[in-house]
Amino acid sequence: MLDGAIAQAGVTTGYDPSYVALDYPGGDVPENTGVCSDVVVRAFRKAGIDLQKEIHEDIKAARSEYPKRWGPIGPDRNIDHRRVLNLMTYFTRQRKSLPISSSAADYQPGDIVAWELTSGIDHIGNVTNMLSDSDDRYLIVHNIGAGTRIEDVVFAWTIKGHYRFF
Repeated sequence: MLDGAIAQAGVTTGYDPSYVALDYPGGDVPENTGVCSDVVVRAFRKAGIDLQKEIHEDIKAARSEYPKRWGPIGPDRNIDHRRVLNLMTYFTRQRKSLPISSSAADYQPGDIVAWELTSGIDHIGNVTNMLSDSDDRYLIVHNIGAGTRIEDVVFAWTIKGHYRFF
């Protein structure tokens, strides 16, 4: 999973949140574009887990547990797995949540971190196995608008979710 996340840096060079009709299962937007959640989804696929399918099935089974921010619509296999709040809900329902901490040591390679950006937008990324220049925390692989990057941003925004799936 971690190799799949890191490998996206320099390949996914754009950011496009547009709604796209996708194949199912295994659907994806073009590899050179996507959003923050696509980094996570693609990484999990490299580990053999199709979050598009898993989240779609989970929403069908437990619709009331998922956010209603997008209106009273039913499950949508084209977009549900691309929404940060749905990823957070799925990881929580799978009992993969960890405490939110201000200690860098608590964020380990392979962990998933979700933030609220200063603009109130939700964001998500993967903790890598690469250390920051100060060697005191791991870097994050994410796409915040200019393509997939690996950066020292674990504490750049308000952390609202911390998950360890593997």
